[in-house]
Amino acid sequence: MPNLKEAAALLARANDVTLLGHVRPDADALGSALALGRALQLRGVEVRVSIGEPEKMPETLRGLDVGGLYVPASELPESERLLVALDTPTPGRLGKLAPRVDAVRAAGGDVLVIDHHASNVFYGTHHVVDDTAEATAVLVFALLEELGTEIDEPIARCLYAGLVTDTSGFRRARPSTHLLAAKLLEAGVDPDKVVREIVDDHPFAWLPMLSEVLAGARLEPDEARGFGLAHAVVTLDVARSVRAEEVEAVIDVVRSTREAGVAVVLKEAEPTGPRQRWQVSLRSAGGLDVSAAAGELGGGGHRQAAGCTAEGTAGEVLDKLKAALSRAPLL
Repeated sequence: MPNLKEAAALLARANDVTLLGHVRPDADALGSALALGRALQLRGVEVRVSIGEPEKMPETLRGLDVGGLYVPASELPESERLLVALDTPTPGRLGKLAPRVDAVRAAGGDVLVIDHHASNVFYGTHHVVDDTAEATAVLVFALLEELGTEIDEPIARCLYAGLVTDTSGFRRARPSTHLLAAKLLEAGVDPDKVVREIVDDHPFAWLPMLSEVLAGARLEPDEARGFGLAHAVVTLDVARSVRAEEVEAVIDVVRSTREAGVAVVLKEAEPTGPRQRWQVSLRSAGGLDVSAAAGELGGGGHRQAAGCTAEGTAGEVLDKLKAALSRAPLL
């Protein structure tokens, strides 16, 4: 495990820590941050967990914050001596909180990066980065073991949430990760409750939203180097009827298309300038490296699950994605 002892020593001597997940966090980003944050809080450390966007924690993940660690970005202190970025391969994925990385380093503080993305650019002063780990939660568990932390049920629940989501319900988990999940269950996690709250729970408004989005979905069998491309667009008007969680869940429906090796969902974001802005989710069934395509547009992620942000009309962004996918490496 890279630099695990060094990172544990850094955390062991800390007394004030800010932990950040990436913008629009998933269960691995926030679950990992909250698990590590609770472990540090139990050691007497002053802890804050935050994200750059949105201001409020996603509703489906609020049950993970047993210790009340979450602090909105607007309420963070001006600086900290130790900043921990989790599940975040580049500073840009921290959104408006990205400048804190350079600020902490310039002030002589430490930045610990804990991540499992192959696209990580090693922007901290210390790193626990391993792209063979199925989730950042795996690395946090190893770090907590190095710290000698007793894994209680709230910590285990946060880690389990990261594992179950980033492995697609353990479909992409190695035997060692299943054994880790067993340890978390032994700590008291209720797996049915975790999955129901984080993955399966949607308001009725999700159904008409999904119906409208899928009515406009398209399949292009010859795209994505012949693997086939299924894509859909979620506009701001359609998305206003639901939570961010429902919008993020659309890709899991589109990716189930049998005829498409690659799925793409464009999610319209609030504009920051004169042009439309889109958050893009890409998924691969295993033929193409979609992280390479996302990287061409300034994003990144995993070989089979990646994302980026792009500006322009939906058609313009799709054309850029198709061109990038035509150059994506085979897996």
